Amino acid sequence: MPVLAVLVVVCSDNAQQPPTPASPLVGSANAAPRPAMQAAPTVALARKSFIFTDVPTAHPSVSLTEKPLTPTRVPIATASRMLTATPSHSPTATSTPTATPLHPLAIEAMRGRAYPGSDVTIEQTLSPGPNYERYIASYQSDGLKIYALLTVPAGQKPASGWPVIIFNHGYIPPAQYRTTERYVAYVDAFARNGYIVFRPDYRGHGNSEGQPSSAYGSPDYTVDVLNAVASMKRYQDADPDRIGMWGHSMGGHLTLRAMVTTKDVKAGVIWAGVVTSYPGLLNRWRTRRSAAPALPSYARRWRDDLIAQYGAPEDNPEFWASISPNTYLSDLSGPVQLHHGTADESVPLEFSQKLHEQIQEAGRTVEFYTYEGDNHNLSNSFQLAIQRSLAFFDRYVKGR
Repeated sequence: MPVLAVLVVVCSDNAQQPPTPASPLVGSANAAPRPAMQAAPTVALARKSFIFTDVPTAHPSVSLTEKPLTPTRVPIATASRMLTATPSHSPTATSTPTATPLHPLAIEAMRGRAYPGSDVTIEQTLSPGPNYERYIASYQSDGLKIYALLTVPAGQKPASGWPVIIFNHGYIPPAQYRTTERYVAYVDAFARNGYIVFRPDYRGHGNSEGQPSSAYGSPDYTVDVLNAVASMKRYQDADPDRIGMWGHSMGGHLTLRAMVTTKDVKAGVIWAGVVTSYPGLLNRWRTRRSAAPALPSYARRWRDDLIAQYGAPEDNPEFWASISPNTYLSDLSGPVQLHHGTADESVPLEFSQKLHEQIQEAGRTVEFYTYEGDNHNLSNSFQLAIQRSLAFFDRYVKGR
């Protein structure tokens, strides 16, 4: 009897299930939780790195083993394989980072603000000077009523109006400040030489509305000064195209800041100015505490507050540069004249020396006078310093 041989066919599917790939989107945007971003005046947007991994699917192999048959064959079913589809992954939607707003002190932020000023209101008529009228006036700044001392030359007004000097006083405790007190001889020297003098009582000073603040930790006083400029441009007796600015000590800082913010100030004169960069303010000023006047907490804590929020200058130089007017000296609105006594115990002489060098390096016009042995107020050299200041304003503001 013939023997029927049966061939057994073994079908082997060696394909393995492909591993489930990790999410193809890898980046900081997908990390959770994400720490809160700190504010910074200069915003650096991190380039998000997305890595897309293409995972190939393994193809199963089929091995068919076959032996010869005698006349009769047993049909064997064709091996089939199951391929597991690789799951598709859609990139996770990510939000576009929002730029951190600039600090209000940043020069670019200040340039983006409006300084409309207002009409000038005469609040009180004072006794006149030898050849000029004196008033207590007011104007608007940030919705606040700001008072000011106003002097107007007597006599025939020029066709274009009188030239103007915005007068920025130095630090006086706000509670002690009076509109008609201090700087009397300074104001008189400019007023009797044919200038309107407008001396703002910064917010919180005298009868001005608002709260006092720090000239170095807040833009408020500079805002009041810039609104004073705008108000003088609207004043009927003033020439809007002939406005200069004078500042002493803290007022020198306001003058420098104003002159890199607006183009309306034709020239600036600074006596014993706090005109260094912010690293200089932090490291080189008022280290001799015995020589510094007693300051309220709001005028002292700006250092700690800014460092706590933005880090020290060596850790975040971009921020500190953004709020320093010294960074923007190439944009000065006009020439600058500096005066400083060598025996000044309130503001270091080196502040004016360094600013003089920086303005020269920026290619702008600057004059610098030192007074040997003189103090913060240039008491011994007052007449000489005033004469030089007047000559400077006559050249660059009056146009002589």
